[in-house]
Amino acid sequence: MNPYETQKLLSEYLFFHYGKPDSYLTWPFGPVSALQYPVRCVVDCFDLSALHSDSRALDIGCAVGRSTFEFAFACGEAIGIDYSHAFVDAAAHIAREGELEYEYLVEGELTEKGMASRPEGLDPNRVHFEQGDAMALREDLGQFDAVLAANLICRLPQPEAFLDRCVDLVKPGGQLVINTPFTWLGEFTPPARWLGGRPETGESLEVLVRRMDPYFKLAGTDNMPFLIREHRRKYQWSVAQSCRFIRRDA
Repeated sequence: MNPYETQKLLSEYLFFHYGKPDSYLTWPFGPVSALQYPVRCVVDCFDLSALHSDSRALDIGCAVGRSTFEFAFACGEAIGIDYSHAFVDAAAHIAREGELEYEYLVEGELTEKGMASRPEGLDPNRVHFEQGDAMALREDLGQFDAVLAANLICRLPQPEAFLDRCVDLVKPGGQLVINTPFTWLGEFTPPARWLGGRPETGESLEVLVRRMDPYFKLAGTDNMPFLIREHRRKYQWSVAQSCRFIRRDA
């Protein structure tokens, strides 16, 4: 069974995307800079001044949708696509109804209730969610001014095929942000298809930047920490490599 269809992962990601910082991380000595990652993937990684009410944004691997909602503040249309039916159904429910109650784990079998809420002041008509495969995106998506692929490429069986598709998705002058911790695992991506991380290829960042030429210019890189909570005393702290690319003129 796809783990991203389980109630456990759905609850974890709803809390990851929508949990209030002081309830998500209750330890004052914890890594607070890693909180609110889905929001930071938009506000810290894109040049939002280049977007406007006629702009289109695409959030590929949107999970339960918080980054997609953030795009809708800057763009007239924001589309979120994820492989998980459960994630997409939850995101669409939040867009439609304004909120979704969920339970998150405290420890053992103890849980507490949380509420995932649509950001205040957002026009839900600007947002659309759909289930889809990043390796087989529908052909009629069109082009976008901003495309985000957060924590995605190291979970794809053929990341280079996805990068090739991005050439058609991003308008000339448009922005593509790829955030990834480069956690290459054979269970997701055959080692021969990893973008780096092997002695014969070197580090993944260099391979990725070379691979994006000649269609994209690297506009900047950053380190993006994020924190995934399993229960009150166990977290996964990771640092994604963030790359912002600008689509060269065709």
